[in-house]
Amino acid sequence: MSLRVAVQMDPIESIKIAGDSSFALMLEAQARGHSLWHYDVTTLAWEEGRVTAWAKPVTVQRVEGDHFDAGALAKIDLAEDIDVILMRQDPPFHLGYISAALLLDRLKGKTLVSNDPREVINAPEKMFVLDYARFMPPTLIARKLEDVLEFQKKHGAVVVKPLHGNGGKAIFKIDESGTNTSALFEVFNQTWPEPHMVQPFLPSVAEGDKRIVLVDGEVAGAINRKPGKGEFRSNLAQGGSAEASGLTEREKGICDAMGPELKRRGLTFVGIDVIGGEWLTEINVTSPTGIVAIDNYNGTNTAGMIWDALERRHSGM
Repeated sequence: MSLRVAVQMDPIESIKIAGDSSFALMLEAQARGHSLWHYDVTTLAWEEGRVTAWAKPVTVQRVEGDHFDAGALAKIDLAEDIDVILMRQDPPFHLGYISAALLLDRLKGKTLVSNDPREVINAPEKMFVLDYARFMPPTLIARKLEDVLEFQKKHGAVVVKPLHGNGGKAIFKIDESGTNTSALFEVFNQTWPEPHMVQPFLPSVAEGDKRIVLVDGEVAGAINRKPGKGEFRSNLAQGGSAEASGLTEREKGICDAMGPELKRRGLTFVGIDVIGGEWLTEINVTSPTGIVAIDNYNGTNTAGMIWDALERRHSGM
């Protein structure tokens, strides 16, 4: 059955199609005969029970510099005109993101939204992971300097991250001496109102930070991301490189532990990050990436697996 699919994402003109997961999902949808619309999250509106957006019908092709054609901009009713919405705009996870998700949650029972917007709100990357703290390295979430200094005294060199950051941005390593801890936390506290995540620096990050993708709670594949020269961050957006990878027994156990809960929550496309084959650090649900690299190494079709799951969910509505 042909579905009408709207993709809520950043400007399609600016994406890098060689590795963009949203573009891969659009290509797969089109190959299955589904029609595509693209809209910017800032055009979402609610009036008298209707959720609308200003969108363009699009067709896509894997041609660098000429990767899409778009029709005329039109106001569409996301309940009446659309069957499936992919919520794929980039974080950060802030009030704007949360407000958009709450608007899309009004479509429940009418239009399938993936990932489930209410559950996305309930599962921010660095908070949802606390449900699986038994798989995490020692972790502190705080904004009081004394708590951080006490944690650093126990663990030595630490890494500090914004609680709702993305793409490896604003992640800092503080060495064992702690010379810059006070100054850094002044900046963090002035920049973000929420507490911050602090973890021991794990030397095993030099061996890679594995991205494992789960589709409806089942492992679809993994890549190992290694930091670039002079970096400790392994995010591909920060210059990291990728290599093919299987899963350790520990990683399989992590996936088995969370898989049923991801499926129950309607978190169809999820990417988890594991360092050194054992330490779970994040559960990415807002706009996960990595499927193109996984498929390039493994010869798989993760976008196809995701659409299989979405079509099953839609048929069961």
